[in-house]
Amino acid sequence: MTAVSMVLTLAVVVMWLGEAMPKSVALVVGLGLDGGWLATLAYERRLAAQGDHSTPVTVVGWVFGAAATGVLVTHALMADKDSIGAWLAVSWLPLAAKALWLVHGLWERTALTPDVLDAIQGIQQEARDEAAVARARLRSDAATEETRLTAVTQAGARVAHVQAKTAEALAEAWSTLEKARQGEDTSRALTSVTSRVTPDVTPRWELPVWGPSEAVPALESGPALTDEALDVLVDEIRHSEVPALSYREMAARFRTAGHSASEVRLRAAWKRVA
Repeated sequence: MTAVSMVLTLAVVVMWLGEAMPKSVALVVGLGLDGGWLATLAYERRLAAQGDHSTPVTVVGWVFGAAATGVLVTHALMADKDSIGAWLAVSWLPLAAKALWLVHGLWERTALTPDVLDAIQGIQQEARDEAAVARARLRSDAATEETRLTAVTQAGARVAHVQAKTAEALAEAWSTLEKARQGEDTSRALTSVTSRVTPDVTPRWELPVWGPSEAVPALESGPALTDEALDVLVDEIRHSEVPALSYREMAARFRTAGHSASEVRLRAAWKRVA
């Protein structure tokens, strides 16, 4: 864009001043304008390469760019009506080229080395990997919980179905017994085989009581193991063979030996010793 701006500026200066002076002089004037602008840009780039900056040089560069733009705009306004739009359309190129030089300088100040870029890319990739693992773990936990809830629900449904059938059978049996007790013929038949307690008094046959029964005292369980004792037992059973037993084998032998502990405590002890 800088090269195109210089060519346009030189052409305009030669066409503009060629009518009032020899074209060779106009060419020198145009080359002087372009040369000053190019020298300013080169010096500014050299300072930027050294990590330095000069405000006067930048101001002079913008002045040259503004002058080139002014020359193009003036020529566009003095040209024919048919070509005014075309010349105005390219009159912004010098300032745009200078602005691009400025943007390029800002980019160089913030540029990073390849090693730093690789480190940043590695950090971003590591973060993406951790996020993917977390999402997979959450999905797996959700699927496991869903499977567990489904199994519990199905087992509960089966238990409820069995209880309903049992209650129905008991209700039917109780109804049959009640009809037998209330029936006249059945009552006489049962009375005939019942011994009399008081003369002239026929004992009445009663149904067995169907209600709450006496509570049976629960078997006394042994004292609960402490965490330390549980850890010792788990560690002994685990290392009873070489190689060490798995959790399932250890749990089976633990319960076969007559020890008692909840699954949660037993698994926690396994994690502590393993």
